[in-house]
Amino acid sequence: MSNPSPLSAASYAARINFVIELAERLHAYGTTAQRLEGAISAVAQQLRLECEPWSNPTGMILTFSDPQRPPGDSDTTRVIRLPPGENDLYRLAETDRIAEDVVAGRLGLAEAHAQMSALDKPPTWRSRAMQVLAYGLAATAIAGVLRLPWLDIAVAGANGLLIGLFVQVSEAQPRFKEPLEAVAAMFAASVTLLIAAYVAPLNQNTVIIASLIVLLPGMALTNAVNELTSQHLVSGTARFAGALTTVLKLAIGTVIALYLAQMVGLDAQVRASRPQPEWVEWAALVVASFAFAVLFRANRRDYPKVMAAAASGYLISRFGGQAFGSPAGIFLAALLLTAAGNAYARWWNRPGAIIRVPGIIMLVPGSASLRGFLTLIQQQDIDAGQAALLAVLNILLALVAGLLFGNLLLPARRNL
Repeated sequence: MSNPSPLSAASYAARINFVIELAERLHAYGTTAQRLEGAISAVAQQLRLECEPWSNPTGMILTFSDPQRPPGDSDTTRVIRLPPGENDLYRLAETDRIAEDVVAGRLGLAEAHAQMSALDKPPTWRSRAMQVLAYGLAATAIAGVLRLPWLDIAVAGANGLLIGLFVQVSEAQPRFKEPLEAVAAMFAASVTLLIAAYVAPLNQNTVIIASLIVLLPGMALTNAVNELTSQHLVSGTARFAGALTTVLKLAIGTVIALYLAQMVGLDAQVRASRPQPEWVEWAALVVASFAFAVLFRANRRDYPKVMAAAASGYLISRFGGQAFGSPAGIFLAALLLTAAGNAYARWWNRPGAIIRVPGIIMLVPGSASLRGFLTLIQQQDIDAGQAALLAVLNILLALVAGLLFGNLLLPARRNL
């Protein structure tokens, strides 16, 4: 193998292109604004560039200059339009490794570009099938964690599988991506209502929410408030608006199904029953942890860490909530998992997101936000809707407080 070219031999344009590609990939793999900007600034400094990044959920502005030239002589600005990113822990970790190797001089810019390009290979049929299966497993597991009856669990799981198929279709048909959430919610609600009318009563709203669990924007809501508290006001506001729009689309699809059922005289039987023994909850937690490891596209060697983080977040919040109240349990879980993610990044020199992101996924308020909208629309009762939406606010506040104090408890040495 040939030795990499030293950074001192790399041209100004080549260094800029590397930072731009790095920024685009970190954005695509779900990095929040404050962490992306911090990582890009650190890498640019190592490459002897002055960089002023500005990131939002749908694009970036990157301004570069060469500190060795007179001010204004080498200024370069790039405006980049990007789709919202999605969590991809494997590609995030690989991109972080490549950037570390470049900065340490173990890898030249041309070799780094080649390795990054290799990450863009299209998903295999097996990985697509695993994603669809993970949607079904996540829905089944959440219904199990809630100790719903077996029929409710089966309906949620079947809905989750078919929603996973919808997601795969939307990736091949971009026109279907925009109404995806509304169509998926309408489908899940329709199947649930038909089963409740002709087979047996169901926990209607809970089954619908469990079916849609992976589409709920709880992580986006949490990231939005976290960005706002970090003074990234534009990015946080835009992300919050996007998350709210997703909840609205899910609520619209569900309400359309409810109105259609009412118009045709469908008499869906609703019950409130959670008869399962405790072991079902623990088994479902293991399945949910595995499903989220697949959905976050973690490297197989990281599955045990991702699953342990997801299960730990839920268990800490559950037992902490029993001892000190639900908000305190969520705060404690977020604090400990954030500190654990920072410790992992500090001592293993890998992205803390591998621990942090799955650790808080079971805490995010996506299901509570959708339940609040459904309660408001179904009951036409402002007080009932306000109570549900206030619960969302309490979860968000506890979660963001845990993230902030977790970073204070053990500061991160690395932005990712």
